[in-house]
Amino acid sequence: MNRLEFSRTLARDAGLLAHSAFGRSATSMKGRHDVVTEMDREVERFVRNAIAARYPGDTIIGEEEGGGDGVHSERIWLIDPIDGTANYARAIPVWATLIALQVDGSLVVGVASAPALGERYAAAQGHGASMNGKRIRVSDISRLVDAQFLHSQLDTLLGGPQGAVTLELLAGSSRERGFGDFWGHLLVARGASEICIEPSLAIWDFAALVPIVEEAGGRITDFAGRPPRHKGSVLTTNGALHSELLRRLAD
Repeated sequence: MNRLEFSRTLARDAGLLAHSAFGRSATSMKGRHDVVTEMDREVERFVRNAIAARYPGDTIIGEEEGGGDGVHSERIWLIDPIDGTANYARAIPVWATLIALQVDGSLVVGVASAPALGERYAAAQGHGASMNGKRIRVSDISRLVDAQFLHSQLDTLLGGPQGAVTLELLAGSSRERGFGDFWGHLLVARGASEICIEPSLAIWDFAALVPIVEEAGGRITDFAGRPPRHKGSVLTTNGALHSELLRRLAD
C-alpha cells in the first residue's frame, strides 16, 4: 500500500472513530474561541500510532500534540484530527479528519474524511483529486458577479486590512455563505463554489487541502500570492479568479 492509499484508509478509519462520538464527546476550551474535545485527542493518538507503526522514520505533527523538529525531516505527516471541532461538538456535520504528507517541503498527499457529510476527498501530486472515488474539478466561472464567495472569521476580515475588499466580495458575488473550515475550500475544489478566504489558518488546517485544490485545477495561496504559511491567510479559488482576487486584496 502506497502512502496515498494508506492515508485514504487511515483518514476513513479515523473519521469513523470520531463519528462514533459525534455530538457527544466531552468538550473544553483551549482558547477564547478554540474548542477541543476528548475525541480530538483520541483520534490524533490513533492516527499517530498508525503512522508510527507503518513509517517509523517519518515525522508527525498534529494539532493536539504538536511535533518535534519536523521542519528538518524529509517526510512530515500533518494531522488535524477533527477540523471544525466547534461544529462537531454541537452536532453540526461540517467537520473532517485531515491528513497530509509533506515531502522535501512540498505537500504531496492530502485526504479529508467527513463521514457526517458522507464525503471523503483525496489527492496526490500528479494524480488528480477525487471525492468518494470520483474525479473532481473546479468550475470555469471567470466573473466575480457569477461566483459563489465563501468565508470564515468574518469579524476578523471586516475589522482588518481586508475589510473593504471583503465588503466588495460580499456585495459583488452572486452568492455568499459562511462555509469555512475544510469544507469551504473543498467546495471550491469540486466546482460548487469559486472563492473561499480565511484570515488565519494553522498548517494542519490547510496542509491536506493544498494537494486537493491544486490537483482539482484550483489555486490556494496566502493573500499575497505566496504558498500558505502557518497561522497565515488562505485564499482558495478556481484559478480563473485568482489574479483578480490577489489584486483586490493588494489594493
